[in-house]
Amino acid sequence: MIAAELAGRAVARAGPDALAFVTRERSLLLRFADNQPTQSTAIDDVTVELALLRYGHVGRSTTNSTDDESLSACAHRAAAAAEAAAAAGDGAFAGFPDPHDAAPHDGHDPETARLDPEPGGAALAAAFEVARDAGLEAHGIWTAAEEERAVATSGGGTVADRTTDSFMKVICIAPARNGAGRSGYAADTAVAASRIDARALAERAARKAAAPGTVAELAPGEYPVVFEPHAVGWLCDLLALTAFNGRAHAEGRGALTGRLGRVVASPAINLSDSPRFRGTLPRAFDAEGVSKAPLPLIQDGVAHRVVHDLRSATLAGARSTGHALAPGGHPHGPHPTNLVLAGGGAADENELCAGVERGIYVTRLWYANVVRPKETLVTAVTRDGTFLIEDGRVTRPLRDLRLTDSVLGMLSRTRALTSGQKLTSDGEFYGRRFASGVVCPGLLAGAVRFTGTAG
Repeated sequence: MIAAELAGRAVARAGPDALAFVTRERSLLLRFADNQPTQSTAIDDVTVELALLRYGHVGRSTTNSTDDESLSACAHRAAAAAEAAAAAGDGAFAGFPDPHDAAPHDGHDPETARLDPEPGGAALAAAFEVARDAGLEAHGIWTAAEEERAVATSGGGTVADRTTDSFMKVICIAPARNGAGRSGYAADTAVAASRIDARALAERAARKAAAPGTVAELAPGEYPVVFEPHAVGWLCDLLALTAFNGRAHAEGRGALTGRLGRVVASPAINLSDSPRFRGTLPRAFDAEGVSKAPLPLIQDGVAHRVVHDLRSATLAGARSTGHALAPGGHPHGPHPTNLVLAGGGAADENELCAGVERGIYVTRLWYANVVRPKETLVTAVTRDGTFLIEDGRVTRPLRDLRLTDSVLGMLSRTRALTSGQKLTSDGEFYGRRFASGVVCPGLLAGAVRFTGTAG
């Protein structure tokens, strides 16, 4: 692979105590709006990141140029950064262990790796046809990619990985004259582009946008909520930011600091980071070349572990769990990127609704942000398919609401989960592509706090 050869060349120019992390992206992205294509992008790019250790400090530098002179210049910049940091005194970073062979996975699809634009064009055409037949406008993106990643150290170790991913989202919007701008959302993520059914996606989005009934309104307060997997995925990823970050945990800033081994959620909650789980986007190793392996985070509602990169592991007196986002540690700390929430016993979201007298059905969340990390308190707006549940069934559209609640609190109030799970992803790629997702079921929370309606 190109990435492996380049990582070896780069680290050879960096000298001792160095690590090279190389990513090559080949991707296509098609955007569309109002039933027509609006943008197409093709990328074939390589990023080389060199990290050097000096007196317990790490300096990093990045380049997109792959000639020997540019790699040497990148190494000099990384060394200068490390030496500048070392001026403050010796650091605690112990160095980069040589990477070892990682476990194989099924995360590469040769057909997707061809990056033929024709399947993308056909997917857009199918979405446009469904939307036009329903009197709606289709908006969204279709994208596919192949990525190569490699890590090499000056000690001679090298690991390489190759993956593919594809994503499509369809938002159907009713023109103002036909339904006051109501909208519906559907999306799919997969290793192989052939696993995404664009017509079925558009039909799901269209049914929500065209749902009959006068739009209802609810006052701020607490209500039972049925979350579709897309919304559950957002909540799990926000939990990863606040609870499972090993650096924040070691520094006393994490939501699970002092709570490992204690009950933090409903007994129905079993959450892990599982990089080779069927249906996820597999990864063999992290940005420091540490092999990935399944890691239980919450078991039967009990907080079990947090994740580490080499830097946070040093702070915590632990070992890296293979969750580095950057060599030497990302400023925000490590992050689990293959979360899997186990399913429950409900057949589907309709069965979750069956026990709700009056509540809210949420398709997805938007503008989600952390308010107080220690409490896992977040705020987000429901969007593109919010409905009122009455007497056990979805009855009519509901004006979007602002959710402000603790993620662990909502998981503590979880009553039931669907048996089926879905790979969910945000799917928006700005800058370097890093496709990831959360595998999760639909979820019924007994009470969720809403602080107002959306503007």
